[in-house]
Amino acid sequence: MNRDRLQQISQLYQAALARHARDRAEFLEDACAGDAALRHEVESLLGYDGDAQQSIEVPALEVAAKAMTEDPVRPMTGKQIGSYKILSLLGAGGMGEVYRAHDMKLGRDVAIKVLPGVFLSDPDRLARFEREARVLATLNHPHIGAIYGLEVADDGIRALVLELIEGDTLADRIGRGPIPLNEALPIAKQIAEALEAAHEQAIIHRDLKPANIKVTPDRIVKVLDFGLAKACAGDAAGLDLSRSPTVSVEGTREGAIFGTAPYMSPEQVRGKPLDKRTDIWAFGCVLYEMLTGRPPFARNTVSDVIAAILEREPDWRALPDATPPGIRRLARWCLEKDTKRRLHDIGDARLEIEESLAAPTALTEDAGTNTRRRGRAVSQIVAILVSGGIIGAVIAARLIMAPVPQRTVADFPLPLPRGAMLTSLDFPATTISPNGSLIAYIATRGGRPQLFVRRMDNPEPTPLSGTEDAISPFFSPDNRWIGFFADGKLKKVSATGGVPVLICDAPIGFGGSWGRDDVIVFAPASGSGLSRVNAAGGSPTRVTTLDEQKGEFSHRWPELLPDGDSVLFTVGTQGSWDNAHIVAQSLSSGRRQLLLQGGTNPRYLATGHLLYAHGGTIFAVPFDPSALRVSGTPVRVLENVLQSSDGAAQLSVAQSGSVVYVPGRFASSDRQLMTVDRMGNAIPFAAPARAYSAPRVSPDGQKLVVTITETTEALWMYDISRGALNQLTFEANSSFPVWTPDGQRIAFSSNRAGALNLFWTRLDVASGQERLAQSDTIQLPGSWSPDGRILAFVERHSVTGRDIWMLPLTGDRKPYSFLNAVFDESAPRFSPDGRLLAYVTNESGRDEVYVRLLADPSRVRRVSAAGGTEPAWGFSARELFYRMGDQMMSVKLGLRDEPLGSEVLFRGNFEPGTLDLTNYDVMPEGQRFVMVSATDRDPRRELHVKLHWLDTLTSLLSRAGGNPLRP
Repeated sequence: MNRDRLQQISQLYQAALARHARDRAEFLEDACAGDAALRHEVESLLGYDGDAQQSIEVPALEVAAKAMTEDPVRPMTGKQIGSYKILSLLGAGGMGEVYRAHDMKLGRDVAIKVLPGVFLSDPDRLARFEREARVLATLNHPHIGAIYGLEVADDGIRALVLELIEGDTLADRIGRGPIPLNEALPIAKQIAEALEAAHEQAIIHRDLKPANIKVTPDRIVKVLDFGLAKACAGDAAGLDLSRSPTVSVEGTREGAIFGTAPYMSPEQVRGKPLDKRTDIWAFGCVLYEMLTGRPPFARNTVSDVIAAILEREPDWRALPDATPPGIRRLARWCLEKDTKRRLHDIGDARLEIEESLAAPTALTEDAGTNTRRRGRAVSQIVAILVSGGIIGAVIAARLIMAPVPQRTVADFPLPLPRGAMLTSLDFPATTISPNGSLIAYIATRGGRPQLFVRRMDNPEPTPLSGTEDAISPFFSPDNRWIGFFADGKLKKVSATGGVPVLICDAPIGFGGSWGRDDVIVFAPASGSGLSRVNAAGGSPTRVTTLDEQKGEFSHRWPELLPDGDSVLFTVGTQGSWDNAHIVAQSLSSGRRQLLLQGGTNPRYLATGHLLYAHGGTIFAVPFDPSALRVSGTPVRVLENVLQSSDGAAQLSVAQSGSVVYVPGRFASSDRQLMTVDRMGNAIPFAAPARAYSAPRVSPDGQKLVVTITETTEALWMYDISRGALNQLTFEANSSFPVWTPDGQRIAFSSNRAGALNLFWTRLDVASGQERLAQSDTIQLPGSWSPDGRILAFVERHSVTGRDIWMLPLTGDRKPYSFLNAVFDESAPRFSPDGRLLAYVTNESGRDEVYVRLLADPSRVRRVSAAGGTEPAWGFSARELFYRMGDQMMSVKLGLRDEPLGSEVLFRGNFEPGTLDLTNYDVMPEGQRFVMVSATDRDPRRELHVKLHWLDTLTSLLSRAGGNPLRP
């Protein structure tokens, strides 16, 4: 840019001063007279970064005009900054000028981004510039422009050293016309991969647009200019446009608007707080523009652009006819104005694009032809699966309320879409509607778990917005609603989608059942009885009460009987859930009847039978619902059903007789102990495959103590150097091992004397097991203080749920309560210096990890940002690990124990823990983990369907001597 051009722009500023122009859009439209190139230069030199509709202060214009008149161009060409020699100017933007430079040490060309000289004395500008360097330095990805360093010249000039990327910007490419699908989709996939990598580090771009995306000659995409990016955790509350702060040359204020108008999201335009969904909106804009050649909200003025973003829909007819249906849906989901209905994770966009690219015909065929062809293919596949296609009438059912008329039995797997995985399997993760036409399940496709609904006549599942972190879904009797638990609440959502409706509080939610009188009976927490509430909402009332004298610690998995007055449920007492009791109770009289000992998850069949799970097998037994009595001998009716350690069997039966379940082995013996580094690289130990859980590393790192579940739970010792595995406990159930700091003892829970209580045993002598505490409720050890004087443990109570207690090993050894709120608190872990206690609580509505100062328990900080369990300390009290789904997270703590931000270390298919159980441990040096990995087939990738399965049970039960099913 030459001096004449700068003087021309300066004169425009002076003219604006004379007219006292205040509105930025008004000034730019008037002063630039439709000259787009001039307007872009004005915006860049003012440093507005696309802040549409922000006001322009007269003093700011004066400063800018004066600066450009007195110092229009700094003589940078030929200058040397550090080891970099400036060669030529590449361009200029709001955050500075970009030059081509040569690295004289490494012999390569780079890009140098230099902060404008007029701002060098401005601390806010400098801070923002240096923040850009720090943000960029964390983004190491092949599709993100890299940063090599930050340089300060002798005269104070600051410069970023960046990767020099040759080639056109995506804006240049679009300027030549719409991009064909076979070229556009690979570009979009690479953009999505770049954003996915940034979002995994809690960084959002906030100014994604074609001008910030380069495509190299070999078609490698590079996303540039994360200078506007900001860690999501640092976002401040946004400001309404009517009260927007003045954006002048002194920098961008907290809460201000970032972005370029045609690509800004509705929440960005309104100045609201931003998250990764703003980038997803911009991605949708870029995808649309690639395919059509114009932005989705292109208008003549900035004001009209903003109005279109807030009030108009893109012209979807402009998309090419050959656009695959999946890409059309993706574009619509990205450009949903309501953030709750917008695509929640850019990883889902990547998966959708990969699926479209994997089907080449989708890139050339007419969309209507392709849809019809897919429909025919699905029909043919289903016909083959159901042996001859007699079930066509069932598969063709189109309405939720339509009955299922065909009685032909069919048995087939139902794979989840590519990239999807069932989750929340500690709870029932799938349910089938009463008429058998719909299946709902909890899954993730790279983001947070949420509800999906799949029609039997449609292979494409529909995600239900607003159901993130859902657990334990169940249908209403009319098939129209799905109840579920999330965020510490019981909610419902329409089976066709919509905004979820709050019903009542429910801290966790261990199952629910919806009666025909619109009453829901549910288990609100792990250590509670059952409650009931009207499905329209209100205050719940207690239905059942725990009998702690009999060792009851939980009532869960309710099933209302057709009379609406009786409920079946599981009673947890002691041992594993295979030892639980199944009971029936009248809601009106409170009369309770024990039905079975040794089972879980009761389900009533209108044919006069009771189904229940035991050891991964489903049994049926004749049942009289009026007398609340079983008779006859239970019969095995279905093998290989996944069952969790919390007693949840992954099985749901429709009134129509169809069943959906997750195949898998209960307490699988095919698990391996693995050592995993911080990058997720896993190496198996030499220990044989067994049913491992809760591995704990000895203080010297030489041994592991681990629980193995067979007929009972027992503790075993694995010597890492020798590869030897030896059993430690033999009587009753023993679990939840914890090493003492000196490595001489193991504390654990055992039910040898009643309810699970605290015991310990020495390892150096055959001294047997000594009881540490006595209680009628369950006690689970958490960790020892570093000096070995205090054991933190969890005790379950019927009123307050899980509480954290301390057991001193000095004096009278009398336990005392540490945390006993009405919420659940569990998994306590002392920090290595003994100052802090990490633990998990659901007081926010979902499980999160907190740290609390032991010397001042009122000083508490939450360290997880979006859910977390299974905390474990690293080498020092400055790093804490926890798990979020399949991700291992690391959070660093500052000098005041404040979290400095979390990062994903790795993701992997390792066995999850529970609210109480951390199912991994950290090696003493803090660089490796001991984890448990399943070696058998991953059950999380598919469901299994048996249509009209109950019709096959008549002959089975008759042959086994059970009562035949009544018609």
